[in-house]
Amino acid sequence: MGGLGGKNNGRKTGQGGKNEEEITLNYKSIMENTTLISIEALRKDFPTSGGSFTALNGIDLKIGKAEFTGVVGPSGSGKTTLLNIIGSLDSPSEGKAVVLGQSISDLNPKQAALLRRSKLGFIFQSYNLLPVYTVFENVEFPLLLLKLDDNHRRKMVMDSLEWLGLTDKVKSKPAQLSGGECQRVAIARAMVKKPEIVLADEPTANLDAANSHNILKTMVQLNKELGTTFIFATHDDKVIGYLKRKISLVDGKVTTDEIRNN
Repeated sequence: MGGLGGKNNGRKTGQGGKNEEEITLNYKSIMENTTLISIEALRKDFPTSGGSFTALNGIDLKIGKAEFTGVVGPSGSGKTTLLNIIGSLDSPSEGKAVVLGQSISDLNPKQAALLRRSKLGFIFQSYNLLPVYTVFENVEFPLLLLKLDDNHRRKMVMDSLEWLGLTDKVKSKPAQLSGGECQRVAIARAMVKKPEIVLADEPTANLDAANSHNILKTMVQLNKELGTTFIFATHDDKVIGYLKRKISLVDGKVTTDEIRNN
């Protein structure tokens, strides 16, 4: 099964003259000390009228700090289900998923919510901005749950808006923004608390090519500067071109796990 700790990884040769073994060994040595996500024998079943549907079947993966990784596959391959489990929005039917030292299966709803609001960021294809709130208020919203003082909260919001080049849109509302600007606001909201992990589900699905590349370059820069781990669920070739690691999922199983030196 794919994953650095699994079987049949299906590794490919990277670019830049490094061979497959060199890239994989270097990557594994780094991962030993920086693993944020550990998944073992993960299975997820959903009940149906005729019995059950298996969305994930025997997934083994380890994902480390500052990765820029994509779970890639066609619709129905299980990639969104996997992100939902990593994000503590769902739990395994069998196996283990440990995120930042927390076993997802062992978390009660309150503990899962605490993990999400303190350590995880989410980016969705539909932006999910609150239309009656300004850009500032949309980005500030996750911080209201953390009970920070006003000055600290304002600085964090403005820092995030500066990273995304949105300081001139502070008082604008979503209806006054372009699609690319709305997605940048969504990224600012995800990054405002400096999460350990950002989960992005088809983040470029509603964007044209130019805006998609601008958004992806911004996320690459945030990954480098802040050391945030980004995990994408995607089948978009534009996103795939930026990935440092590509995990291919078909019918709920990892088929290849490729470290890319691009």
